This record gives sequence, C-alpha cells and structure tokens, in this order.
Amino acid sequence: MVYCKELFDELDRLAGDRKGEVRLIRELAARVVGLARSPGMALIRKRWRDVLAMRKPDRPPVWCHGNASWNEIMPTDELVCRDPLCRELEVELKRVLVKDAIGDDTPVNDYVMVTTRLEVEPPNTWGFDIRHEASKDKGGAWRYQPALTTAEDFDRLVVPSYRVNEAATAERRERLGEILGDAMPVRVSAITGYFSTATLCNPAAQLRGLEPMMLDMIDAPDLVHRLISTILQGEMARLDAIEQSGTAILPNTDTPMLFSDPIRPENHGPFSLEDCWIHGNSQEFDQVSPAMFEEFLLNYQKALFARFGAVCYGCCENLTRKLDQVLTIPNLRLLTCSAWTDLPTLVNKAGDRCCIMWRHKASDVASATDTAALARQIRQQARILDGCSYQVVLREMQTLMGHMDRLREWTQFAIEATAS
Repeated sequence: MVYCKELFDELDRLAGDRKGEVRLIRELAARVVGLARSPGMALIRKRWRDVLAMRKPDRPPVWCHGNASWNEIMPTDELVCRDPLCRELEVELKRVLVKDAIGDDTPVNDYVMVTTRLEVEPPNTWGFDIRHEASKDKGGAWRYQPALTTAEDFDRLVVPSYRVNEAATAERRERLGEILGDAMPVRVSAITGYFSTATLCNPAAQLRGLEPMMLDMIDAPDLVHRLISTILQGEMARLDAIEQSGTAILPNTDTPMLFSDPIRPENHGPFSLEDCWIHGNSQEFDQVSPAMFEEFLLNYQKALFARFGAVCYGCCENLTRKLDQVLTIPNLRLLTCSAWTDLPTLVNKAGDRCCIMWRHKASDVASATDTAALARQIRQQARILDGCSYQVVLREMQTLMGHMDRLREWTQFAIEATAS
C-alpha cells in the first residue's frame, strides 16, 4: 500500500476478533470525523460551494475517483475485518483517509449515509433478464445479449412498481449504529450521492442492445419511443414511491462534484426532490445525431429533471454537437466536458451559463511515462477555462499501470495548473 501504510499497520493490530474489528472501525471513524471537522475541510467545502454557485473560488476544486484502481491502491487481501459490515466500513473509511493523503478536494462528511432500501416488482425490473456475454479476461470487456429481439417482445415490457422497505432500511441503520457507536452518526435518505436515475439510455441499451437500438431509430422509431417511454414510467414510479412513502429525503448537496449551497436556501425542511441534484447522461447515444438524441432521449429525460432542483448532465460521451440541445435543460447547473467533448466549443457555448465539470482522460493519466508533459498538457488546457466556473475531475481509472503514486501526482498537477 502506497498511502497511509504506517497508520493502517498500526490500527490493524486492533482487529483480532469481532470486538477488535469494532474498535478498529471506531478508531477509523474518529479520524474521519476529525478530518471532516478540520479547518482545511471547511475550505474544501467552500471551494465546491463557490464554484457550483458560479462565485469565484480561491481555486477550482480538484477531485479524483479511484474506480477499479482501488484494487491496486488498497488490495482486498490487505483488509483485516472479517465481519461483512465491518469490512464494508473498513473499506469506506480507509478510502477517505487515503484520499486525504492523495491531497485532492474530496469533501469529507462526519456521518455515514444509509440509502433507503427500495424493493422492485418484478425482481428483474422490466420483465426481462438482462444478460451480457463476458470476456474470459479478468476485468475484461463484455458484450450485450439483447433480451428484446423481436417487435413482439416489446409488448411484454413491464413498468415496474416500487415500495420502500422500511424494515430493511432500519435494520441496516441499527447495525451500522451498533458498530460505530458514538464515533460517527448514521443518517438515512432516499436520495444519496450521484443520483443517476435519469440515464434512461443505459437500461434501454441493456434490453435492446446498442446496435439494434441505433438501427431502430431509423427502421422502427416507434419501438424506441415505446422502450424509452416504458423506462421513463418506471423511473417516475421509483420517484413516486419515494415521495408517497414519506421516507426521509436529505439533499444530496454533500457529495463530490455536487457539493453545493442549498438548492432552495429558504427551505429548512422537510425536504423534497426539489432540494436535490439529479444526474443524467447520454453515453449510449454518443454516436447518435443531435436531432435523434433530442427526440429519443433528452425529451424524455427532461420529465425527470423537472422534478429536481438542479441537474448535472454528461459523462464520458462527446457532447460537442449536442450542446445546443443540452443547454435547453431549464435547471442545468453542472455540465460535463469529457475528454471527447471539444473544450473550446463547450466554453464558448456554456462558459457563462453553468459550472463546467472538466474531465480528464483516465487512460492518458494512467499511461503517461513523461509526467512533465502531462503537467504541461493540463496547464495548457486550463488556460481555455480562464474566467469560467469549473471543477477538475478524473474518473474511470481502471488501472494505475504500475504508477502507484499517479493519483497524487495528477492531483498536484491539476492544483498547480488551476491555482494561478
């Protein structure tokens, strides 16, 4: 382990049995709480809030997500807890401390969040089992195995129903509370984190297959409309179940990328979807024309966006030709510029409209052998964003390619390039 090795080696000695594991978790939690309440964390929170409100921060926030590279940073065989829930907390809390060592602007909270448990009927959601043809290589790619293969299959699509499982939610909260004790409080909310229920194109491609769905837009557009409409109805049903159950909703303004001022500052509770962020993207529509993107996807997504207070749009897709359509989202607050979207074009069209999430290309960062050239590239691109409200984000790190300190190096390069 590159980060926090001495600290973790010392603390791991506590975990000799179940009681020891609880002691370890509480010690880790105490350190995370201390970090969350530190003056440095107050500055990080202000940085995020300023940039998402389009106020000028001291510098843009910089954040990296380990994704699959966590398997290299913190291998599972180095974890010490055997109790499943203790092990889950060990991973979560140690990752927070590792991120602090990396030095990015991860906003750290002094509580653990439990997401309200929802039960779906039918269990496979849409009436069809979703299957993939997997690569034989560990961590390799997979290929769609479409469930909808004929026009008649579309007649069998089901709009799912949802219900809140209060007992399961309460049980998880109680078990976490028993382990954490007074070291860290536990909160419950139906909306947590990077809430991406508006990404309708993902289940659509899972059900139909990517190539057949794209061909359908030309040969059988009514089938695409039926499919996306069904998925929209299902996601609306999910939100209806949350709202009608009366379960607690806490604003998800406490998470990386979306750490913002209250969306409705005049509302001090109870909170609703209008106090929360929603994320949507169009990755499976990357190769689709702007007109088809709007007709078959965006117009449906807007119905979900309208129920929330703020929208973050985009992921790894190229939005260069679709910016005019995306910018029609009324409550768009954060727009992603992936490594495939033309940054000058996006700045020209949206630089004064919303905050920009400037995403870096993970493969370029992981594979770089000349770190000076990597730092120089970041500095050059950062100049394009002068005068804009933006955050710097690195995600989709599937491997560090042996460069075990690369996340800390990238973080430092990004901070230096954007602080001037």
